[in-house]
Amino acid sequence: MQTVVQFLRSQTVLVVSAVLALASCFLVPPSLSYVSYVDWRVLGLLFSLMAVVAGLRMAGTFRVLTEVLLRKVTSLRLIALLLVLLCFGFSMFLTNDVTLITLVPFTLLVFRQMTESEKALVHTLVLETLAANLGSMLTPIGNPQNLYLYSEYDLSLGTFFQTMAPYTALSLVLLVVLTLALVPSGTASLSEGSSFHSFHRKTFLVYASLFLLCLLSVARVLDWRITLVAVLAVVVIENYRLLRMVDYSLLFTFIFFFVFIGNVGSLPDVREFLENAVRGREVETGILASQAISNVPAALLLSKFTTDGARLLVGVNLGGLGTLIASMASLITYRFYAASTRALKGRYFLEFTLWNIVFLALLYALARTLL
Repeated sequence: MQTVVQFLRSQTVLVVSAVLALASCFLVPPSLSYVSYVDWRVLGLLFSLMAVVAGLRMAGTFRVLTEVLLRKVTSLRLIALLLVLLCFGFSMFLTNDVTLITLVPFTLLVFRQMTESEKALVHTLVLETLAANLGSMLTPIGNPQNLYLYSEYDLSLGTFFQTMAPYTALSLVLLVVLTLALVPSGTASLSEGSSFHSFHRKTFLVYASLFLLCLLSVARVLDWRITLVAVLAVVVIENYRLLRMVDYSLLFTFIFFFVFIGNVGSLPDVREFLENAVRGREVETGILASQAISNVPAALLLSKFTTDGARLLVGVNLGGLGTLIASMASLITYRFYAASTRALKGRYFLEFTLWNIVFLALLYALARTLL
């Protein structure tokens, strides 16, 4: 029973999506048309990217790069800024959740070694989480909802970048200013002898090549099925254990929501109601829906009831700010920190909520002037 409860807590969105899909089957009986509901291209690209990034992580790519950069810095404030900027930059290519999985444990190790200030650690972790969610806005592969909307609306790379660049630029400025203001100065550095990870050059070259194939498929230069077959073949031969590191719960969440949305969308009255509710209010509905069900399901749900992909893209990305569940990646940082020694969970939650609301208000104000 305890195992079941833990599963329900850790996979709430997956369970909700499964229940919704099952309930919708009573409204629209199962048939072969269900297969057409699913965007197989998005699922194939998501699987490929998750497997390849797992390979790059296993090679020690990002941890070693972070360590090398940190050894050049001798100020706690600048170390925090560098970690925040790394989250911002990495998330554009690794997704926000993988970035936090990689850098948050590292941050905990570094700060426990360098300072007794729990306050500085909380500031840095909150800012890292904001940075991962905000940096990931800029690219189609930065987070799952971006990849889905990029494919669903057949957006060009130029349109995508043009839509999200103003919000990303403002976010970067705000993050730098806030980090310099919140994290105290003080001497701190990694010793030359310390190392938290090793680097495997051969593994890096293999998965860097596969990552290039993924980017070509995202840009629609290479068929996604070729990339999927190549990734599967290399992973099975080179290290099949990487298959365990793929987030299958996310893939099944997509499938369940595709079924639910496909069934609901085939009901004329329901479809008309939702279209009227969303049309012209894509940014607002994207933000509000994300606060309750997180921004990935919000993107999947709302996309079927509006043709304005650019406004919805802005809405669900800004919607990743706000509550702790608005972006499921935010829970990663909280879980790592809550499980650490001396954790000030209440302080973390309050500070996280405060700065998320501030950033959301400022970025929404920008959206109101641009859209």
